Amino acid sequence: MRQGFPIATKGMVIGLLGGSFDPAHEGHAHITREAIKRMGLDRVWWLVSPGNPLKARQPAPMAERLARARQVMPDPKVEITDLEAKLGTRATIDTLTRLKALYPGVHFVWLMGADNLVQFHKWGRWRDILRSVPVGVMARPGAGVAARTSVAARAFRVDRVARGEGIGARKAPAWCFVNLPLNDMSSSEIRARGEWRK
Repeated sequence: MRQGFPIATKGMVIGLLGGSFDPAHEGHAHITREAIKRMGLDRVWWLVSPGNPLKARQPAPMAERLARARQVMPDPKVEITDLEAKLGTRATIDTLTRLKALYPGVHFVWLMGADNLVQFHKWGRWRDILRSVPVGVMARPGAGVAARTSVAARAFRVDRVARGEGIGARKAPAWCFVNLPLNDMSSSEIRARGEWRK
């Protein structure tokens, strides 16, 4: 494996939580812990992205976001990474394709909050993402109904599984919606209050 890349062995189930993490907060940590518990994941890798093409505002410097993420999520089962910067990928489907090639035999599960599922159809090649790896959608405040009736949820309704447990062993397309105790913290609210970069 390349230097600076996380270690994973054949048969492991790795959850991938992507985002700008600008800044990382307890809401991210909460859905990560719940995903590990409810989906039986061996590890979760946070993919701190260089930027988000769907957002006009560019994020804080990568080093700051990585450092903050490590403070928020100091768990041995969670690896905070800048894999997309190392791989030179920006689109999620390109990242998944590269990771699957680099880690043969590892089962990846894409994790996202329900708020992301609402606008998932705006992501580049979103159908290919759903056909590439199983997807675990974690409940987020105010997004439940909109997520379950979203364009992507309707397009892949026959591929929805009732429970998250064991989703990593399923062949894509497969996705689940996981209800969990909600945490309403959001990065945009933290930025608006100017709390994290003092």
